[in-house]
Amino acid sequence: MGRTAALPAPANGMVDPTAILSALPEPILVIDRQRRIHFANLQAEEFFDASAALLVGSQLDTLIPGDSPVHSLIDQARMTGGSVSDYSIMLETPRIGLHFLTAKAAPLSDPPDLVVLSLHERSIARKIDNQLTHRGAARSVVAMAAMLAHEVKNPLSGIRGAAQLLEENASEGDRMLTRLICDEADRIVALVDRMEVFTDGRPLEKTAVNIHGVLEHVRRVAQSGFGRAIRFIERYDPSLPPVLGNRDQLIQVFLNLVKNAAEACPEKGGEIVLSTAYQHGVRLAVPGSDSRVHLPLLISVQDNGDGIPEDLRANLFDPFVTTKMNGTGLGLALVAKIIGDHGGVIDFDSVPRRTIFKVSLPVAPGRTASEGGV
Repeated sequence: MGRTAALPAPANGMVDPTAILSALPEPILVIDRQRRIHFANLQAEEFFDASAALLVGSQLDTLIPGDSPVHSLIDQARMTGGSVSDYSIMLETPRIGLHFLTAKAAPLSDPPDLVVLSLHERSIARKIDNQLTHRGAARSVVAMAAMLAHEVKNPLSGIRGAAQLLEENASEGDRMLTRLICDEADRIVALVDRMEVFTDGRPLEKTAVNIHGVLEHVRRVAQSGFGRAIRFIERYDPSLPPVLGNRDQLIQVFLNLVKNAAEACPEKGGEIVLSTAYQHGVRLAVPGSDSRVHLPLLISVQDNGDGIPEDLRANLFDPFVTTKMNGTGLGLALVAKIIGDHGGVIDFDSVPRRTIFKVSLPVAPGRTASEGGV
């Protein structure tokens, strides 16, 4: 059964209805009386993390639990013969994670017995709020780094120098203590040096960057080192246009995300999925102005680890928040800063065996989706 088997064929000279449905920014499914899926648009493929070939012909309850209000909404639309909506649906499955949705169902008159189901993500406002929070966290790191550079490094140099002078006339036992002082001073200076990257206020040099080239470079680096035992899966949209960004900094972003994903993967059977897609209709208001930034490029890094602990999720991009035994908690704070400098958005969903970081970025000026390429 094809994707459009149950949809009427367009007449000559008319717009293909399939193209219209696939251009809509929300997931659309067409379902028959037996709960079998007859059509899935591109957004439905992305939302349910499955291709149309897998979705079409499958039962709806393989995607949405049978006790979900979505099923009763479909029945209601079929019985009343009109459009019905539910504005407070919570949908959670191991495959797609947790989503808050508005669901709308409406019957089709031709062909009969089919219902169109549309799902509207209610969390986009929450994601934008999260992004502003992430940027605020990055700004707090900038202020902290500037303070540390001026107020900590100079006294540390004096402490280290005094310890070295004491070491010259110290006994063997005391030399161990002076060496400890020097080592700890060096460790704190190294941490401050890492944070000073946040204080770089120079304008970001941006060009048209092939994001697939960035991801390919990151994958090669990972597979030659920390990700040697990980299976990498690439799901790229070959028509994706270039991103407007700084190649070196984007490499740093995705190297951080892939390294975190590799460390979260199980020792055996570790898997990282790198994917790209073009998403229509995603715009972010620029604070302090009336302009809106279009962010159609979606780049995702997914792992099959245990997931992010619930108590860390709200502050995951804050400095010094980490799940690693010896981690500094600056990696994701730096990622948030760089993505913010690019005018982009970063967000994540996490359930056991499926954690996915999603980065949305702007297109280089004058470029279209047909100018991409892997």
